[in-house]
Amino acid sequence: MLRVVVAGAYGRMGREVVKAIWNTDDLELVGAADSKREGVDIGSLIEAGNTGMVIDKDIEELLVRVRPDVAVDFTAPQAVYHNTITCLNHGVRPVVGTTGMNPGQIQEIIDLSRKLGIGGLVAPNFAIGALLMIKFATEAARHLPHVEIIELHHDQKLDAPSGTAIKTAEAIIEQRGDFQQGLATETENIAGVRGGKLSGGVRIHSVRLPGLVAHQEVVFGGLGQTLTIRHDSITRESFMPGVLLGIRKVIHLERVVYGLDKLLFD
Repeated sequence: MLRVVVAGAYGRMGREVVKAIWNTDDLELVGAADSKREGVDIGSLIEAGNTGMVIDKDIEELLVRVRPDVAVDFTAPQAVYHNTITCLNHGVRPVVGTTGMNPGQIQEIIDLSRKLGIGGLVAPNFAIGALLMIKFATEAARHLPHVEIIELHHDQKLDAPSGTAIKTAEAIIEQRGDFQQGLATETENIAGVRGGKLSGGVRIHSVRLPGLVAHQEVVFGGLGQTLTIRHDSITRESFMPGVLLGIRKVIHLERVVYGLDKLLFD
């Protein structure tokens, strides 16, 4: 049975992860951490009554004390890089769902994991449908290279654009290459109205509103036609099968991989 801890346990995603692991027969929840809710019994997070297991404030102290196999991170952009490096240095396999790390930080994590021979996962999105959306969009880009991405999330999301949108754009650019789309001389009368543009030419538009969870449209345009590929996560439960898959798979890896698709499709 794999021993698992959850960092960011009091957050909305963290609570779902705690519940999913608690109710899974082949995984054992051995600890939880959250910098804002030290001492709270995890039973209050999952409606399980008093469990006797309380939330720790410091993830490193928790790792040293309980020595888990895997640590799942759904914390915050300013904490996730340090948390992941700490996990690797303590021989714990990270499964990271927190977005906001830059490409250089992700590469440093991968390089360190390879040096230590420790597997792990950094995943912008754990929803299986979202991974299929990226896969289908990558195929569509071979035939319809004009494309823009609209990602929509709840108004408490800390980073923009989403990690899923960036991963989608990167996959499209890898397939179609650099591409000049639209007028090279277009003018924005309001700064940023055309969204952000990744190197390679894909524009991303971010929407933040209450009532949303996680949604994305990849809109392609061609001669006399458009194609829209859309994925919607209606509840955070949609991410749990992917999180559990990641926990089980990283045990067999010798380095950190970027994207759950590497485990699902490769």
